[in-house]
Amino acid sequence: MKRLFLPIMLIAVLCACAAAPQSTVPLPSAAPSAAPTPDSALTLEQKVGQLFIVRPDALELTLAQETINDAKADGVTELTDAMRDALRTYPVGGICQFGKNITDPEQIKRFNNDLQAACQTPLFIAVDEEGGRVSRLANSPAFDLPQYKNGAITDARAMGQDIGGYLKQYGFNMDFAPVADVNTNPDNPVIGDRAFSSDAETAAQMVAEAAQGLREHGILPTLKHFPGHGDTKEDSHTALAVTHKTLAELQDCEFLPFAADSGLHAVMVGHIAAPNVTGDMTPATLSPELVSLIPDAENTLIVTDSLSMEAITATYTPGEAAVQALQAGCDLLLMPNGLPEAYNAVLQAVKDGTLSEERLDRSIDKILRYKAIFAE
Repeated sequence: MKRLFLPIMLIAVLCACAAAPQSTVPLPSAAPSAAPTPDSALTLEQKVGQLFIVRPDALELTLAQETINDAKADGVTELTDAMRDALRTYPVGGICQFGKNITDPEQIKRFNNDLQAACQTPLFIAVDEEGGRVSRLANSPAFDLPQYKNGAITDARAMGQDIGGYLKQYGFNMDFAPVADVNTNPDNPVIGDRAFSSDAETAAQMVAEAAQGLREHGILPTLKHFPGHGDTKEDSHTALAVTHKTLAELQDCEFLPFAADSGLHAVMVGHIAAPNVTGDMTPATLSPELVSLIPDAENTLIVTDSLSMEAITATYTPGEAAVQALQAGCDLLLMPNGLPEAYNAVLQAVKDGTLSEERLDRSIDKILRYKAIFAE
């Protein structure tokens, strides 16, 4: 399938990056002042598709959503004709691979390459490879890769370089890491030693170093989970997490790692309510007030945490969550709890004016600029 051409400015940036894959990619902290408009070759349907990053299993449209979400169920491990058809109907912007989609080095490299070849616009191909206990490749017995414990890291940049090097080798271009949470709550059930430190300044320094290491191998780092999951006592996989801190308290601690990195990166917004900031229990993913607090939010690629987590599905339909996340200022919608419903809801929202096409184009423009640097 012939790929859509990216704008000339984007092609020039991409070629410059490809010419020196082992050197540091030029990554300004802000977007170019003459940013291109979205590619005119993209139809409205293709633009909407670019907003979604999904599990590969979501492209097997006959699978039940429960099976798609189930980490213990058999996973899709190769591109099928049915998946190619699904990519034409739902031309998604990215794929996130999980442990059940990875069997061995040659398989995942082939799978990722086949997915890219099947798409007109380059994909973000992402994975949770934090370096510690959440590492889909390094923790697989089929791979001989370095393993880390984030709380014991002394050279975060070297860790990022190691991870970035092997992710690039296997066809990935985006990592849902580093963890930018500060581990300040001993009752936290989900972060713990996934964080670099319980000290905000130490965590900030190491997040910036790890992100730089990833970029040096052409991997887009994703700082997570804004506005900070480290001082919560809930696991947002199963319930809405809550931080009771004020804005001033967040700025003095949780926000520091998200502001430390000066290179291009994405930020993942968590399903975390901050009632002492917003006055309500709206998760940050769906909160314009909280999303706007992301450092340099206008130019930063903003991705939701998984929209199939119970923190979201207990209250919102797939369509409601997708539309409200975009209204809040998110650019990429991660793993909706039903791709067809979420896609159609966003498409209809643009058609009926609930979401303006200008709002859609702001995210598409940002997505294409980042893809020009990081996606192949």
